[in-house]
Amino acid sequence: MSRKRLVVTADDFGAAIAVNEAVERAHVDGILTAASLMVAGEGAADAVERAKRLPNLGVGLHVVLVDGQPILPPEQIPALVGPDGWFQPDMVKTAFAIACNPAARAQMRAEVKAQFAAFAATGLPLDHVNAHKHFHMHPMITSAILDAGRTIGIPAMRVPVEHGAQGFGPAAMRWWAGLLGRRLKTRGIMVNDQVMGLAQTGAFTPEAMAAALETLPDGLTELYTHPATQDVWPGSAPGYRYRDELAALIAPATIAALRDSGAQLGPFARFQDKILPILPSKTFGSLAQDPSLSEGMQIDHRPSQKAAR
Repeated sequence: MSRKRLVVTADDFGAAIAVNEAVERAHVDGILTAASLMVAGEGAADAVERAKRLPNLGVGLHVVLVDGQPILPPEQIPALVGPDGWFQPDMVKTAFAIACNPAARAQMRAEVKAQFAAFAATGLPLDHVNAHKHFHMHPMITSAILDAGRTIGIPAMRVPVEHGAQGFGPAAMRWWAGLLGRRLKTRGIMVNDQVMGLAQTGAFTPEAMAAALETLPDGLTELYTHPATQDVWPGSAPGYRYRDELAALIAPATIAALRDSGAQLGPFARFQDKILPILPSKTFGSLAQDPSLSEGMQIDHRPSQKAAR
């Protein structure tokens, strides 16, 4: 059995209909296996409806504490939001407020708890947890997530580390991510060995994605994407090539590179003892339509690491 395991994720599920449309298409016609839900996003209800039609799509919680909408009323979290009622766009300012201001820290913990409750209310199985702009790297936010997720369990969490980048910044990021990974593993939470796509954020083209899959390493890899059917939508990041990322996820060259890699493919839950239901006639999207793609990409149903309870 291949030692390569791959989870292909899309962030910002629920942020807008354009994102939701892309997630569904990339799952049905391409290689996407998981999506991270913004429970307070403008398109959250639509995202949940789509997810319930896609039983093989692993849906996780995308905790938002910066540059997005909160679940709680703005008057309950004044230290975290601006005059428009949205979270502050300045991540550094919010990080210091959480670290230095007990009121801001308490409000952050209340908001994280509310987002977990909102996800639980969808009735969807929780596949994983991460945070918008990787804000779960903040140790106090990590603690809030671990506490809020205690009742429903956190099966997996992203450790945003990408190997190969040179320089002090990437080296420091890998060191910090290593600390996070060790902390999560002590709680029985599955973490990825590496992420591919961080350096290409917003511009993960078909050529770049095929090249990444051709060099897929052993271990659990998260392929990290931001697809949408439009490049500009309310809340979109300026300059992001969302449509190119969607094209990459459904490109024949991508599917061929994945086949040649021999990787086992699935959401995080496929590599744990908690298995989501799987339809007999389907694996993941268009991959089920081509028998030549099945070899080496069957789901590993054997227990690997238990989810936190």
